[in-house]
Amino acid sequence: MLKLLRSLLSGKAGVDEVPYFAGKEESAPESLRIEGAPPFSLSSHITYVNQLPCLDWGAIYSWIDTLPSSELQAQAWSASERAWLLHLRTALGNGYRLAEANQAMLLSTLEPAIARITLEYMNRTLTRIVRLLDGLAAVPARRKDILIVFDDHDTYYRYVSHYGPEQGEFALSSGMYIRSGCAHFVTVKSDLREVEPVIAHEMTHACVGHLPLPAWLNEGIAVNTERRLAHSGSRLYTPEQMHRRHLEFWGQPQIQEFWSGKSFLRTDEGNMLSYDLAQIMVEHMSKNWKAFQKFVLAGDRSDAGSAAARDCLGVDLGDYVCAILERADCNGCAPDPTAWNSEPEKGGFSVYAPRLTA
Repeated sequence: MLKLLRSLLSGKAGVDEVPYFAGKEESAPESLRIEGAPPFSLSSHITYVNQLPCLDWGAIYSWIDTLPSSELQAQAWSASERAWLLHLRTALGNGYRLAEANQAMLLSTLEPAIARITLEYMNRTLTRIVRLLDGLAAVPARRKDILIVFDDHDTYYRYVSHYGPEQGEFALSSGMYIRSGCAHFVTVKSDLREVEPVIAHEMTHACVGHLPLPAWLNEGIAVNTERRLAHSGSRLYTPEQMHRRHLEFWGQPQIQEFWSGKSFLRTDEGNMLSYDLAQIMVEHMSKNWKAFQKFVLAGDRSDAGSAAARDCLGVDLGDYVCAILERADCNGCAPDPTAWNSEPEKGGFSVYAPRLTA
């Protein structure tokens, strides 16, 4: 963001639309009223957890589904997002303001110039993802990208604890993406720079969400895009150490977990190694962009993209992963849906926090 700040001060930066800052007099509505639609009572669908408002998004979805046109549905969704953020602004108090420009909304106490730069970063990132993933990415309809920047870690954890596990400790993080209800990014003011990779990663998921990708391909594309746009990728381990960890971890059962997407849900180092392996595979495959583009468009999670890899890339995925891992025995390494115990995962998992390799 420092580069954006410098370019702003030199008069070279700008957003297509001047950010709109909701004034203090703009109170949080008690109901949603859209011309041509029945009103929706917000006050009866808001509960407070840790003194912060939680909207019943299921009820919102049901209300929107009853509306007769896509235009009305879009208006209703936009009004719902805005109303929820205004209620959260009221609960947070202490100078929090709601700002928006183009496809982005921001709730924070950031100074107006920094808020403008932050909105610009979000809008630029979306534009860059569409350009980078030429022929693959599509901007999601109806929704805006929302970032909530809390003043301190206490408030941050008070908020995110509602979305964490019911038991046990919530993993430490400096920023994350919460998909529940109205999807949004959250971070702390002192860690604002740290959320940039999260934004790039999760915006990528949203832009390829229309494709039936296997989890490994979905996550591999997202990690590579994150690294290109947010310059993430510093590691706790050297490449040699990571390679040894890969060799020690990936047996035939674990490789089948990788193809089904289940390994991305592991709570041990298999989670980290899954993201790393997906990133390496996509990095190699995408060097021939035209062939990779065809592969992604044809790939399907039902077979982990196996048929598409043969048809579009001319490779066997089992042989491919063995070559990357430098395994001598490739028997049982090809995707085998009969070995998966449940439906394959889609990727773009519900809560994203920085990984050990990020």
